[in-house]
Amino acid sequence: MAPAVLRLLKFTTKTCIAGGAVYVAYDQGLLGSGTQGEEVLKKMVAAVPPALNEWADYFGWQLPSPPKLDFSICESWNWGVQKSVSALSSAPSKACEYTAEGWKYMKDLAK
Repeated sequence: MAPAVLRLLKFTTKTCIAGGAVYVAYDQGLLGSGTQGEEVLKKMVAAVPPALNEWADYFGWQLPSPPKLDFSICESWNWGVQKSVSALSSAPSKACEYTAEGWKYMKDLAK
């Protein structure tokens, strides 16, 4: 009985943490458009380093400086999506081309 209750407690805890993470992401606008996500990222970059420095000072740790992000997340995301869609749209013609080359190679081997 105890192992079943422990498994249920573990599952419930994991589900609550995952649900909370999804709720916070939705509430902050991370699941919206790319511009909303970029705005949230800018807010996070402004808020997290001071909080980390405060905790580091509290524990007496020395942290390295955070990296600078000088690019647009939206443009990078759009570039990746465009490349993926381009590859998917050219896949059928490339498959036909490679198949024809393969048949030609096999015919040349059979001669």
